Amino acid sequence: MFRGYKQPLKDEDIWLLRKSDRAEEILAKFSKAIQKEWHKVKPLHAVTEFSSPLPLENHNRISQEIKEEKEVLLKSPSMQMTRQSLLKIIVKTFGMQYLLTTILMVLFTAFLFISPQLMSLLLAQLKNPSAPSWQGFLVAALLLICPCCQSLFLHQHDYICYVIGMRLRSAIIGSVYKKALVISSAGRKSCSAGEIVNLISTDIQKLMDLATCLNYVWSAPFTIIVAMYFLWQTLGVAVFAGVGVFILNLPFMTAFGVVLKKLQEEQMKQKDSRIKLISEILQGIKVLKLYAWENAFMKKVNEFRIQEMKAVKMGALMLSGALAVFVASPFWVALTMFGVFLTVDDQNVLDAQKAFVTIILLNILRIPLRMFPLALTLSVQSSVSLKRLAKYFSETELEEGNVETIDSSSKNDVTVEDGTFTWACSEPPSLRGINITIPKGSLVAVVGQVGCGKTSLLSALLGEMEKVEGHVATKGSIAYIPQQTWIPNATFKENIIFGGEFKKDWYDSVISACALLPDLKILSGGENTEIGEKGVNLSGGQKQRISIARAVYRNCDVYLLDDPLSAVDAHVGQHLFEQVIGPNGLLKNKTRVLVTHGVSFLPQMDKIIVLSEGRISEVGSYYELLQRNGSFAEFLQTYASNSEQDEEEKSEITSEAVQGVKCKKGTKKAAGDDSARKELHPEMDDLEIDDNIGDGKLTEADVALTGRVKLSVYLDYLKMMGKWYLIFSAIFFIIQQVAALGHNYWIGLWADDPVINGTQQNKNMRLGVYSFLGILQAVGIFAASASIIIGGVSVSRKLHTRLLYSVLRCPLSFFEKTPSGNLTNRFSKEMDTIDNIVPQILMMFLIMTLTIVEILLVIALATPLAAVAFIPLGLLYFFLQRFYVATSRQLKRLDSVSKSPLYTHFNETLQGVNVIRAFKEQERFIQESNHRLNTTQRFYFSSFVANRWLSVRCDLLSNFIVFIVAVVGVLFRESITPGLVGLAVVNSLRLTSVLKEAVHTATDLETNSVAVERVKEYCDAEPEAQWTSDHASELDNWPSAGRIEFQNYGLRYRKDLDFALRNVTAVFQPGEKVGIVGRTGAGKSSLTLGLFRILEPATGKICIDETDISKLGLHELRCKITIIPQDPVLFSGSLRMNLDPFDNYSDENIWVALELSHLKSFVASLPDGLDHICSEGGENLSVGQRQLVCLARALLRKTRILVLDEATAAVDLETDDLIQSTIRREFEDSTVITIAHRLNTIMDYTRIVVFDKGEIVEFDSPSRLLENKGLFYSMARDANII
Repeated sequence: MFRGYKQPLKDEDIWLLRKSDRAEEILAKFSKAIQKEWHKVKPLHAVTEFSSPLPLENHNRISQEIKEEKEVLLKSPSMQMTRQSLLKIIVKTFGMQYLLTTILMVLFTAFLFISPQLMSLLLAQLKNPSAPSWQGFLVAALLLICPCCQSLFLHQHDYICYVIGMRLRSAIIGSVYKKALVISSAGRKSCSAGEIVNLISTDIQKLMDLATCLNYVWSAPFTIIVAMYFLWQTLGVAVFAGVGVFILNLPFMTAFGVVLKKLQEEQMKQKDSRIKLISEILQGIKVLKLYAWENAFMKKVNEFRIQEMKAVKMGALMLSGALAVFVASPFWVALTMFGVFLTVDDQNVLDAQKAFVTIILLNILRIPLRMFPLALTLSVQSSVSLKRLAKYFSETELEEGNVETIDSSSKNDVTVEDGTFTWACSEPPSLRGINITIPKGSLVAVVGQVGCGKTSLLSALLGEMEKVEGHVATKGSIAYIPQQTWIPNATFKENIIFGGEFKKDWYDSVISACALLPDLKILSGGENTEIGEKGVNLSGGQKQRISIARAVYRNCDVYLLDDPLSAVDAHVGQHLFEQVIGPNGLLKNKTRVLVTHGVSFLPQMDKIIVLSEGRISEVGSYYELLQRNGSFAEFLQTYASNSEQDEEEKSEITSEAVQGVKCKKGTKKAAGDDSARKELHPEMDDLEIDDNIGDGKLTEADVALTGRVKLSVYLDYLKMMGKWYLIFSAIFFIIQQVAALGHNYWIGLWADDPVINGTQQNKNMRLGVYSFLGILQAVGIFAASASIIIGGVSVSRKLHTRLLYSVLRCPLSFFEKTPSGNLTNRFSKEMDTIDNIVPQILMMFLIMTLTIVEILLVIALATPLAAVAFIPLGLLYFFLQRFYVATSRQLKRLDSVSKSPLYTHFNETLQGVNVIRAFKEQERFIQESNHRLNTTQRFYFSSFVANRWLSVRCDLLSNFIVFIVAVVGVLFRESITPGLVGLAVVNSLRLTSVLKEAVHTATDLETNSVAVERVKEYCDAEPEAQWTSDHASELDNWPSAGRIEFQNYGLRYRKDLDFALRNVTAVFQPGEKVGIVGRTGAGKSSLTLGLFRILEPATGKICIDETDISKLGLHELRCKITIIPQDPVLFSGSLRMNLDPFDNYSDENIWVALELSHLKSFVASLPDGLDHICSEGGENLSVGQRQLVCLARALLRKTRILVLDEATAAVDLETDDLIQSTIRREFEDSTVITIAHRLNTIMDYTRIVVFDKGEIVEFDSPSRLLENKGLFYSMARDANII
């Protein structure tokens, strides 16, 4: 606390968690409870063990040793977790700890009722002039001691509850993460990444909040019953009238609870949809910007947001109503009791003793009346959250039995017998009748058309698909290279080692063989360069080569390669095949299953598997399949015309030709080896020097701000709320507080009314004014709180709109250096705080501030001498508050910042879960998740411990005020009436809770305002150029020709980096077909980024049809150019939405585009046609089909300029040929720019641009470039084109 006051706290200032609070310990206990619950339902046994596969014979029996040693992740295939069973598991894990809190709550409740009895004794002593003064001083001392004991019990209770809540959070988050590592593909379809992030942010928060106030569910009714008993002793039968009012309140509270539950469910449903869409937007932001689709998706997000805010607004009104009922309840009860008490018998007198003991008891009732509905509301919300968690935990998991283990003596490494596989039980099988035998050390190719099941076959071998029938078995360790690369946010070196042991010689060999040495020289920090999420700062080829290097470095027994050569240049692909995959590569002794579309590699395969419509149509060696003259031979004769043999030689393959091919490849290999050896060590020496030049840091960690929340943050918040909300709420706050002050002081005057003839005069007048002031207070608090909360909802809506607009307006570089977890955190957790918490805390802060003023005024009016003590105690209170806030605020910031890495890690894991599972790296990722979870828990723990520290001291301070008032009353009892002393003591006792609440509310207001501050941080992010310009009306028919001119164009990625492109001067004539080629890092993709103004020019300019594109709005430019990107990105939603998010085209136009992109038959076969729902990332379509969807988008827009960024890398040669012919025909009059890895696709283009080191080195027709025998000639030769 002292350190936090003197200077802003840092990570290293916070103490480590105790062992019992660490995620690993808690998760182990929670898993045991799950295991016990699991065995009760007698399930099939399916143990998940990460280190090595479970032997097949153990799958159907459970031994005691297995119970002890192995960990059950979540559930068995036969166990459907319900809300009740999950609750049971939680109770078993944390129930005994909670028992202690129950004992503490009993003690707290007992001490709660001592104060009214002491008050009664004090007032009796003051009424009796002959009573000795020491009795009064003794009672005053007890009024100090008893409340201190009461507060100590309460704060110890709260501390333990917070610890249990924290542990529950660790258990649930850890279990959700573990579940994510075993959930099947079918399970993932119903649980998007956004929904899972919501489970670990919003839902777990509800459970933590419930843990702190669950005891009030039983203690509140108990407290009410005891209070009623004491009230009955004081007022007799009149208490039953009060009980009647309480009972009448119950339907209102029940109604509030039911409505709030429905609103909560609706809000969470809309929030899930919104976060899911935002997560997808962040993942596919590059595509959104290239297509200029930001507005369409912004509109979709806002539609979800509007529905979400309706629920939040209604919830706010319900809350205001509940608050008014809560504030008014003790008043109505008091009014009814006093009224009945005075009416029952004219001789009944409302003296100070009766009045103030009653009021103390009714003030005691405020705690259960406030906490009971809150506990019920949280119980309802937690019930919803438990239901959502149970649903997630019940999703189907991958079964270990899907893939069996082959005996070590077997000659085969992979076998499949009569295998039928599906992605989900509810879907038809994707693969049928699969029979495969792959001997150890063989090289097997899997070929076939787009969507025929090639990726599904590899997934089946990994156990990622559900096995309907048959047997799958593998031997040894498996490495997997996915078609869509997954690169986690780590350094270059960490990505390749991927948790393995670092072996320098092997590492050097791997990066050399994977052609990564030139890239290491380019990267700013060498091998220590940080690679952003999803490899955002790498080209597609670089990502794929790192993915290959990661697999090769593992040195596994079996390699499953899903078309890894499609994303790299032809000559690089040849190098990778020769140096890594092929018969003479690093993996020559390994078993390799290669999905490929490259015909040139097929002659070197030991076996080729031909897939067609989910079945194996042919199996054999290259030459066996040719001799059969089947579909494979026809395919080759049509599409392998670029091989070195002549057409007439294809039908007669001689052994000499085969030997010649092998010798030629061997010669190249030897030459390559020699050059690699010569270059390896000097390059590594260079890299070690380069490492010192730059640290290679890319992403910006979420940084905690320091110091107080700026005044401008509060002023901006109030400004966004609007003056009318503020004026309206101010008027009603003043009305309610004046009414509260009046009715408080009125009861003191009433209690001192003289008794004449056994009764008090003016009873009806006193009762009438008292009731009027009470009603005025209730109406005032409802109107004031409703206006503040609804005003806060209005601010929340505006802030979200600003945040979304600002983030989408940011340049692509912003997303490369900002982890998606930071942004997801802003849109989920921080916006949830601004939606639901900040308006409520602002309202409570105003109420508490005005209540303190009211109480101090009452005490000062009743006992002026006691008011003298306010000055030192007030200063002490102010110092305590500032002392605490400085620490608490910074802890809150550190807590918020620590959540972002947790969410980022979650998102990354969900994207690459198939790779993590294939490499058996689950345990390492679980440890990393636990580490990040422990980090955030450290700050949370420190935060609530600091909160308890303040509460104890605040209670002590306010108890001193009670003591001082009581002493002043005893000392000056001749001059101060019992009524006024009673009034002062009652309000002093009230001050105990109000002061504490005020400090916490003030602190919560500041610490939760950090959410506003953090959202505003991105609201003010530096935007890219304007989306629209003043020239919009002039651009209707632009570009009419499609002429592109580069004038001394230069481009750099950041101001501190070298030029990526320099001195680019070229003219692409209208209708020209221009190919862009060059080795990795030459600047091919940079040209595309410049053309779309993803990056702004550093020098020169680009003109399209004589118009300088830098003068246009970004949307005006990007809408007029079409790109088919290298990475096909789809969003969850209908196929129609993915093709035309703005609804600009008719269904007829879309069907034409689908026909031209060769997707019509596939879409027509789908039950919902164009309304077919694409899953998140388009995962229910193959990569090739996704690429064809991107082609259909281009055909719909049909602009004058078309850019293809290696758009056909993921499709087979036959489909590639169809796509190329479609582009030639449909874009005949358009200027087509193709960034090519497959040189054969651009050999018939008008001209070809050859880039090297960011400059144009050759620019001419293909035939002339070949004649010149320059760089293009050497690339064509490497690709076997010539």
